Amino acid sequence: MNADLSRLPSMTVLLKAAESFNGLRTESRVVVTESLRIVMDALRAEAAAGSCDTRIESILARARAHIQSRGATRLVRVINATGIVLHTGLGRSVLADAAVQRVTAAATGYCNLEIDLDTGKRGQRGAFAEQILCRLTGAEAALIVNNNAAATMLVLHGIAKGREVIVSRGQLIEIGGSYRLPEVMSAGGAILREVGTTNKTHLADYERAMSGATAMLMHVHTSNYRVVGFAENPTVPELVELAHRHHVTMFDDLGSGALLDDELWKLANEPTAAQSLRSGSDVVAFSGDKLLGGPQAGILLGKKSVIEQLRRDPMTRALRIGKLTAAALEATLELYQSPDEATRRIPTLAALAEAADSLTARAARLADALKKRLPTESFTVRRDESFAGGGSLPAWAMPTAVVEWRHAGNASLDDLAHRLRMGQPAVLPRIADDAMLFDARTIDDNEIDELADAVKTAAVGGE
Repeated sequence: MNADLSRLPSMTVLLKAAESFNGLRTESRVVVTESLRIVMDALRAEAAAGSCDTRIESILARARAHIQSRGATRLVRVINATGIVLHTGLGRSVLADAAVQRVTAAATGYCNLEIDLDTGKRGQRGAFAEQILCRLTGAEAALIVNNNAAATMLVLHGIAKGREVIVSRGQLIEIGGSYRLPEVMSAGGAILREVGTTNKTHLADYERAMSGATAMLMHVHTSNYRVVGFAENPTVPELVELAHRHHVTMFDDLGSGALLDDELWKLANEPTAAQSLRSGSDVVAFSGDKLLGGPQAGILLGKKSVIEQLRRDPMTRALRIGKLTAAALEATLELYQSPDEATRRIPTLAALAEAADSLTARAARLADALKKRLPTESFTVRRDESFAGGGSLPAWAMPTAVVEWRHAGNASLDDLAHRLRMGQPAVLPRIADDAMLFDARTIDDNEIDELADAVKTAAVGGE
């Protein structure tokens, strides 16, 4: 042990060597020093347990690996080759160019976030986006908060605190990050009243549960799963009639956020905000960064009296959006004023609506680019299925085209996937049937050459 420790180079020697070491010379001295100290501590522990590698090159390589590993948590651009359009781990919706430009303008200067330029007096944050939402959906009023979980929490706190909210057992959802409706109900100060069973809940179940303690009926769109077969739930119009007959609030939590009554959502059998409002729901909530295709936000639409009650709740200030979200959402919603423009220019909608023939053509272009760079490797275009993701449209499988890569070398699929994730740009493929798949649905045409270069680097690296 002592012999190993005596051979450890000094920090001064290591820092000098790092100045010309590939992967360290471009890093700041502070970062390199910190990483070297961590590596040296590990080496001393290894020496105590037996022996350690004290070569300078080995130590510097370990420091470089440490920096790269830490950098994997930093936000970087990723080429999404999974085919999952709304990949929560990759940030869900890709913003439209118009939204990106609006965000850039708001980020690089001042903006009228809470100033009415006409009067010069204090204005209402998000007012313009709220006006567009009302115009698009027919809502009397709108309120925007920072995500749909916040929107749900605000409704429960602002309308049903200390009182009962009746929900079907088949709609007690859990979504990513252990977000569970019963726990959100408790955190919002409301009292959960479960009715029915997992697969069947009848209108009479709700009616029997009604009492003087009831504040709200809540309908939850099960956007990340479907109960099929011997299953039944009351419709939103039926729940609205029951709620209003008993003078309580009807809350429809749509989750995914399909905005317009267009063919895409009819094909996917996805409820929309406009439908729910026409059915008489007092308040509707949904996400901004799922099927709407905008930034992360929670959108509340409904009766003016209900929305204004929520706006006055002290919790609203804690949940409000910032200027970048407001800018991106405004620009996205402006595109919806022309449905054809929205489908063409909002990346989420364009990806979900893209035809199989177009995807096959893109996959063929990718396969050609890959074959030019790696002529000894096997790249095959074939049909497959992809999904919307992000807890949306779980039962709607979309036909897609993928490039299937079967590596000729010794590296495992896991090793290749890791090399792709750690590349520049990072690439996230999917693995199925003992092959690496690159799904054309989530690959942009201008990413083809970058992706092909990244695959080449991963294929030859470490072989």
